[in-house]
Amino acid sequence: MNTSEVAKLLGVSASTIQRWVKQLELPMEKNERGHYYFSSEDIQLLKDIHEKLQGGTLLHEISPVSEKKSVRKGTVKAVENDQAMEKLYTKVRELELNLNAKADSVASYQLLQHRREIEELQDQVKHLTQQMEQLQIQLNELRSPLQTEKPIVFDQSKVKRKKKNFVSILFSFLT
Repeated sequence: MNTSEVAKLLGVSASTIQRWVKQLELPMEKNERGHYYFSSEDIQLLKDIHEKLQGGTLLHEISPVSEKKSVRKGTVKAVENDQAMEKLYTKVRELELNLNAKADSVASYQLLQHRREIEELQDQVKHLTQQMEQLQIQLNELRSPLQTEKPIVFDQSKVKRKKKNFVSILFSFLT
């Protein structure tokens, strides 16, 4: 019987049967595809385990079976035509080499394209830097006072003032 048939017989899932086999290290046979194949003795052993678990025993408390059966292994047919396999390997190697060459050329193209873009960006940065310097110069010129516009400073030399006599000052308020 296979795993799913035994699972139906015991009323558990197929993954539960597989877990029991693995955790308890049960010596179950496998078919050529690697699937478990259960004999009547194996089914009885699984029924006993199921009953113990139903009785309240924990899975890790159940002692694993010490005797190991020889595991049946599937056989693989030998390759009859070595020339066909060698031809296939050669073709695969050629494809790998072509793929690597193509990948290298694509990477080289991308690097060149990136380099070109970086150079364009550097040129733009230089141009913007020059424009910024020119604008800074213009701003500094606008902020500095014009050389033609000097503040008016009176000559500090003595200015001759007309002296009014004392009497006219006294009577000036009357006029």
